[in-house]
Amino acid sequence: MRKSHIAGLVLLTLGMVLMPARSSAQISVGVAVHIGPPALPVYEQPICPGAGYLWTPGYWAYGADGYYWVPGTWVMAPTVGFLWTPGYWGWGGGGYFWHGGYWGPHVGFYGGINYGFGYGGVGFFGGRWNGGVFAYNTAVMHVNTAVIHNTYVDRTVVNNVTVNNHVSYNGGTGGISARPNSAELAAEHEHHIAPTSMQTQHEHAASTNRALLASENHGRPAIAATTRPGEFTGHGVVAAGVSHNGSPNGGNKPPNNAANLHKTDRPPSSTGGNGSNGSHSNTTNTAHPNNGGNNPPKNQSHSQSKPPAKPQTESKPPKENKPH
Repeated sequence: MRKSHIAGLVLLTLGMVLMPARSSAQISVGVAVHIGPPALPVYEQPICPGAGYLWTPGYWAYGADGYYWVPGTWVMAPTVGFLWTPGYWGWGGGGYFWHGGYWGPHVGFYGGINYGFGYGGVGFFGGRWNGGVFAYNTAVMHVNTAVIHNTYVDRTVVNNVTVNNHVSYNGGTGGISARPNSAELAAEHEHHIAPTSMQTQHEHAASTNRALLASENHGRPAIAATTRPGEFTGHGVVAAGVSHNGSPNGGNKPPNNAANLHKTDRPPSSTGGNGSNGSHSNTTNTAHPNNGGNNPPKNQSHSQSKPPAKPQTESKPPKENKPH
């Protein structure tokens, strides 16, 4: 029994050594999961409920009955100037471990996972803090500009982010092969705040909803995103769609948004073990991606040329010969 206990400690230590270096705020030590999470579902972002709300992407969590989906939702930042770094699943020590998300002055490493809506794998392009007020980049955020006036448009992220898949984990078979850059490593050593009580209650509510189990929804949860934490019914609920290459629903983005950032196919396997291309090709904007930069936004015009209308000719059916 003692030898078995020592062997377990050695295995845990080995797993911690093999995992990329992280701050204590983002390491969640628990039981290793030997099967990777399903691919990220495709869904539209519900409209921002009001000024000051920040988007937190949906993710797969793990419980007694396997993986379950925690819907993406809008939450209030715990303090002015802080941004959300999403959690992610990472391979190490013979299994997948969850690295929890956190609030901080800059966005750190989140596994290179493309969560959409400004979280393209490196940094965050969905908004920035300006003078104590959060401004939204409507190129990637679903905001009613008639109600929320702190907005800008920066479509440079369209050209600066190349997305290959909807893989939801880092490392392992089919996982994203991304490592933290110097800015992300620096962000991990800054002052962090744990998820708010609204976020933890939101995750707990998801864990009790059997419809959110991957075994029940097969990777397409009926509650993919919500307007507010814990609100799993009503008009603010958005269901997962189907990803088709080049289709309007080809990636996680605001509805009716011309900046289609993620036109890609989902991995064929819902288990994540045989996910498609695990390469990670992200180039960041010259402005600091973690806080949206302090430079004025670049508004790029995107003129669309429509093909000339073709004349339509109607062919009339031949007259029928009636029998005499």
